[in-house]
Amino acid sequence: MPTEQLVDLSRIQFGVTALYHFIFVPLTLGLAYILVIMELIYVMTGNPLYKTMTKFWGKLFGINFALGITTGLTMEFEFGTNWSYFSQYVGDIFGPPLALEGLMAFFLESTFVGLFFFGWNRLSKGGHLIATILTATGTNLSALWILIANGWMQRPVGSRFNPDTMRMELTSFWEIVLNPVAQAKFVHTVSAGYVTASCFVMGISAWYMLRKRHIAFAQRSFRIAAAFGLAACVSVIILGDESGYLDDIGQKTKLAAMEAMWETEPAPASFNLFAIPDQAHMKNDFSIRIPWVLGLIATRTYDTPIPGIREIVKTNEGRIRRGIMAVIALDKIRKNRADIQARTTFEQYREDLGFGILLERYAPDLKKATPEEIHQAALDTIPTVTPLFWGFRAMVGLGFAFMALFTAAFYCSSRNSCLSHPWILKWAVFSIPLPYLASEIGWFIAECGRQPWSIYGVLPTFASASFLSTSSVLLTFAGFVVFYTGLLAVEIFLMVKYVRIGPEDGSGGQIKRSHPAAQTLPEGDRHA
Repeated sequence: MPTEQLVDLSRIQFGVTALYHFIFVPLTLGLAYILVIMELIYVMTGNPLYKTMTKFWGKLFGINFALGITTGLTMEFEFGTNWSYFSQYVGDIFGPPLALEGLMAFFLESTFVGLFFFGWNRLSKGGHLIATILTATGTNLSALWILIANGWMQRPVGSRFNPDTMRMELTSFWEIVLNPVAQAKFVHTVSAGYVTASCFVMGISAWYMLRKRHIAFAQRSFRIAAAFGLAACVSVIILGDESGYLDDIGQKTKLAAMEAMWETEPAPASFNLFAIPDQAHMKNDFSIRIPWVLGLIATRTYDTPIPGIREIVKTNEGRIRRGIMAVIALDKIRKNRADIQARTTFEQYREDLGFGILLERYAPDLKKATPEEIHQAALDTIPTVTPLFWGFRAMVGLGFAFMALFTAAFYCSSRNSCLSHPWILKWAVFSIPLPYLASEIGWFIAECGRQPWSIYGVLPTFASASFLSTSSVLLTFAGFVVFYTGLLAVEIFLMVKYVRIGPEDGSGGQIKRSHPAAQTLPEGDRHA
């Protein structure tokens, strides 16, 4: 069994790699469809300003797209290097979505992104628009297959453990694809990407307007981003609520940890608006509670209780005891595949096999496991509460802040009065990094809330890791951090450089600064 230090280092390495990669992903997801909207307007109206907008924002999309692919490739290799037993145990299920992501999505977006950049003078207007649409489709299909794989890790459906091969095997591909957790995560994640891209376009457009540069270009970009972002923000909030509802069905431990809910309360449960969790003593040192809210949101009923952490620990102790029987029976099957009694016992307790494996961290001989060891293993099924509790509230708070921003921005842009409200423009500029922060927090909650499982309820994280030397993991971890930090610095440098240069007109020259008098004209009469 890998050492605890090795497992922690491998987790940190993969987590940091994923968080670096996800800096680039949301902007790619959202900006691709903003480009589709801008180019569609250009094709429909013939207004060359929208072509200029598509080219300018497309240039920033291209920078982000290239660096996002570079950081994403490493993660797939890490499954084989740092998490080899995970790859062996669940490869039959985890492999097909990743393969489809490469065949259906990666090649699609990589092919048509080339046509997007180099096809302006080689394709018709409609043909180039189709290339842009397929680029955006490929980008979002890529996210779909990745999140189908991740959704299966959160709720492992459509699969079954085979005691003869010692692997999880696929029983229903479509059950995995249509997994409600995967579908909710996909829409929620891509909507968060649309919010990120909208804030990005709005913020840069607002910066141009504050500096009285490229006014017509900036106003139109601001208006499109405000409308797109408002719709996306509504989707994020609705699907965030759906994710919480699905957690109550499938991952009650994560929900209880996010809410610092130690005791089971009479339904409907109250919501902890503010709390100081004390996980060691399983209580909150201080809390401000709103009656009924959590029960109504999480269960969508007024009479369904939500189990508290103490009750979950007791339930998991029982599952660990049943899991011991499954592990012992599995060991007998490995020694004698014709042992019918062992197979019967295994089938009786197979659903709790993962909980039996969880105990191996404390009791090498499960037959001699003590109540104290079982209790300790059950405590391990509870993730660290404090960061989940506050991370969730930070994410929700940012979500409602975005809703306020997009509502104000959409109202002002629809009335063509943004220049008269510089505070909204400044608000948009300072909000550019906030969706990135919200997205990173969201991934942290989703992944850390699943601990101690790599596959929820099936395979513990410590049992998934490869047998590597600590020094090798430290060395590669340091290399990844240096390399990815360098890539991030390159992206920021290039983004800032081209934003300062500004958009170009159809003849290849920069759009000139609008004359102040142009600000008093109706927007339709202004020229870039």
